[in-house]
Amino acid sequence: MNFASYGELLRVAPIRRLLLVGMIARFPHSAAGVLLTLHVVMTMDMGYAKAGAVAAVVTVGIAFGAPWRGRRVDNVGLRRALIPSVISEAVIWSIAPHASYEWLLVLALIGGVFTLPVFSVVRQSLGVMATGEQRRTAFALDSIATELVFMGGPALGAILATSLSSVVGLTLVGISTSLAGLLLIWFNPPTRSENPQKAATEVQEREAANAAVVAAAPAHLAEASSELQPLAVLSRRARLRSGFSWFTLSVAVVFAVAVGAGLLLSSSDVGIVALVESSGNPQEVGIVFAAWCAASVVGGLIYGGMRRRISPMLLLLAMAVLTLPMALATDTISLALLSIPAGLLCAPVLSSASERVADLVSEERRGEAMGWYGSALTSGTALGAPLAGAAIDIVGPWAGFAFAGVSASLLVLVTLTVRKFSRRGERLSAV
Repeated sequence: MNFASYGELLRVAPIRRLLLVGMIARFPHSAAGVLLTLHVVMTMDMGYAKAGAVAAVVTVGIAFGAPWRGRRVDNVGLRRALIPSVISEAVIWSIAPHASYEWLLVLALIGGVFTLPVFSVVRQSLGVMATGEQRRTAFALDSIATELVFMGGPALGAILATSLSSVVGLTLVGISTSLAGLLLIWFNPPTRSENPQKAATEVQEREAANAAVVAAAPAHLAEASSELQPLAVLSRRARLRSGFSWFTLSVAVVFAVAVGAGLLLSSSDVGIVALVESSGNPQEVGIVFAAWCAASVVGGLIYGGMRRRISPMLLLLAMAVLTLPMALATDTISLALLSIPAGLLCAPVLSSASERVADLVSEERRGEAMGWYGSALTSGTALGAPLAGAAIDIVGPWAGFAFAGVSASLLVLVTLTVRKFSRRGERLSAV
């Protein structure tokens, strides 16, 4: 363990400022999930399956929008890329709470597409400002900061929905997020290295390594890869043709982890709201989120101080298994206590996966890769929320946690099996 690395990193003013701005920008949307769920269930008097469908539509929009937003950041810079989000956040979430359920779905989709891309921007910028082993600590700090936000955001959302109005709460989310976007535009954290020559050298080294593998490969593989050239001589057309060359089997495995993590977290999120609301005290939902997120903070601190890497796939499997006991909870306090073991692994899963993407993808493609990583994460969320909501409506609140743990565990096992057979096939083709 090397906990001194946290102090060293926080003494770097731009990193410290980025983490703080990221926390502020994330806070409104940390309340949005609970607000949307309670708006559909309580204000609109509909079930958890329909509430989960709204959450799913938002995340589908984010999944479609994230790669495009990441590419815009790469191509036109952060400030110009954020302008559509600043405008749409204020407009969409001021209108959506007053709409019918059908129009709420449409507006939720549009809102998702133009969501302020805080996650990918912060992670991309940290990947530039922190290098080597510092990245693990930086990503862990970002995950910890996110958990601190989620310790307060959902509680505030529940209080706004139950004590004031979910309509007012969602409107405040839109306006606050828009203001957070303006703050990010003002701060304008770096998304590209200040030393382009160094970044280009890193990419050239990766291309040279690819060329060496192709040269040593059997004839049919070399023929299939004959268009690979060093970065210095690639034409614009060749660059477009090889636009997804960064998407390897290893990257695909990390994206599978992101899908599983999104599914696990969104299903647990709906399950927590459903169980606490069924007890007749929906305002107590903040107690469970606080315990869950506090555990994640502790887990993130421990993981960020570790010197050896742990596979994100193994971390996700452990978290899925530890989510299952949450189905045994009978009230708010027991659920809060049972959420702690799974919560301990939340930040490590996300930190480990982000670090892996940063290691596997070159800097010039990292914005797009982080966008696709975010899409994988939100796609899992889109799958988990409505399915868990349906299970809750049919069986009961405990079914949300059972669905979450079993589904994420199965995804890990299937992914590990596919990777094993893929690698075996690669070895046989190389003989």
